[in-house]
Amino acid sequence: MTAVAHLLDMTGRRVLVTGGSGGIGAGIALRLAEAGAEVLVHYYRSRAAAEAVVARIAVAGGRGSVLQADLALPGAAATLVAEAVASGPLDALVNAAGIQPVAGFDALSEADFGSMLQANLATPFALMQAFAAHRRGLGGGGAVVNIASIEGMRPAAGHSHYATSKAALIMATQAAAQELGAQGTRVNAISPGLIDRARLAADWPEGVARWQAAAPLGRLGRPQDVADAVLFLISDAASFITGVNLVVDGGVSTRPGW
Repeated sequence: MTAVAHLLDMTGRRVLVTGGSGGIGAGIALRLAEAGAEVLVHYYRSRAAAEAVVARIAVAGGRGSVLQADLALPGAAATLVAEAVASGPLDALVNAAGIQPVAGFDALSEADFGSMLQANLATPFALMQAFAAHRRGLGGGGAVVNIASIEGMRPAAGHSHYATSKAALIMATQAAAQELGAQGTRVNAISPGLIDRARLAADWPEGVARWQAAAPLGRLGRPQDVADAVLFLISDAASFITGVNLVVDGGVSTRPGW
């Protein structure tokens, strides 16, 4: 194994990936398992989807298991981390679970706004707290990656509550990195652009066409693109990186906004 490969080797490490049953979360779980990690795949509704991810991990010779939690419930974040560490220490946490409903600014209710902040901000914050406490008991260390969005910096119409939640998550990442650095726990964020998924082009052809025209790299993102960035940030290759927001958007953010 080369020195560079060794830095990205996750063998012997255990990682909890929330929202790991599909989309970006599944891509992250598969890539980390490929790098040697034992991956705990969290899901909310679809156990079958989570088990399918774990089955793919097993076929490839990796290790994985599923954990269920409704993270909107009080105390659920701490309970999930406790369940994850019951069979061994956690080395990393990836907060990939989240929601993205669409609603116009004037149509948003207080409940809409509150549920968005709960799912995309309060829940990952509570998970970070539980993970940090766990690592503190082990003497520190470990890494967290929060999946934010380029909308945390450049909002889109109909996404005001979503963009607000992701902007806050980026700041929470920086605040956590500042306070947890003393115990050696690193905290970073990734802000993806438009990531391809099943039927996206069929359901939103105009949006996909606009994105492809705007992206300097000329294509949609893939879950693997985000997963590779996650692997880097939790690996030893990023041992002196904390508090950053890594944009993974094919260059769309380089375009002028006027």
